[in-house]
Amino acid sequence: MDEPLHQRIAADLRRRIAGNDLPIGAALPSESQLCEQWGASRAPVRQALAALRAEGLIGGGQGKPPVVRSTAVSQPFETFLSFSRWARELGRTPGQRTLEIARRAASPETAGALSLPEGDPVVELLRLRLLDGVPVMVERTTFVWPVGRLLFDHDCDSGSIFAFLTAQGVDLARARHVIDAVGADPVDADLLDIPPGTALLRERRHTTSAAGEPIEYSDDRYRPDVVSFTIENSQQARPALLRTRGQVS
Repeated sequence: MDEPLHQRIAADLRRRIAGNDLPIGAALPSESQLCEQWGASRAPVRQALAALRAEGLIGGGQGKPPVVRSTAVSQPFETFLSFSRWARELGRTPGQRTLEIARRAASPETAGALSLPEGDPVVELLRLRLLDGVPVMVERTTFVWPVGRLLFDHDCDSGSIFAFLTAQGVDLARARHVIDAVGADPVDADLLDIPPGTALLRERRHTTSAAGEPIEYSDDRYRPDVVSFTIENSQQARPALLRTRGQVS
């Protein structure tokens, strides 16, 4: 089924902003111009613009065409489990380069994160994630052995690992996210083509089954000049989800 029109309009504007066709400070086409371009009524155009405002990409309005405020694409919490899905929903092309996948003995940190005895076998994965061919995130993920071993028969450069694992019947039901800032280590700096020590947005994620069984622990480091995070809440939101400002596959 085709995407709704407002999503296609928003995706096209995101591409133009990311590609610098609409640089920071530039005015977007007016609602009338967008309606004419897309053969649309004002409703889907306004929905598209509202989505970009919510993501922090555009501002202004009030009778004037909105202007570009940021070129950093935002990632909402509901898509944190899949970098590939998030990128495609933005109209971007996700990419990945697997640098290492190995069976190892669980370190003290990993054992604690996955509730395993120290030294138990785990599968560690190091990948570079890309948007439209541009490196944006370094992904370090550790899986419990019964799940991680499935990846040795999978091309991890083919797309979303979580989509593959779900298709294999793995129950990826819940995740807890912690977001903070960390300086780029030598590996991060080399892969992301940035100076060592550059501030990165780090998302640490613990994923479990519906029954609470640990499945994976991930340390994902994003370039903040190209990716930001959004949190949308309401008075009905559970406070536990919002208690920290600190926090795909």
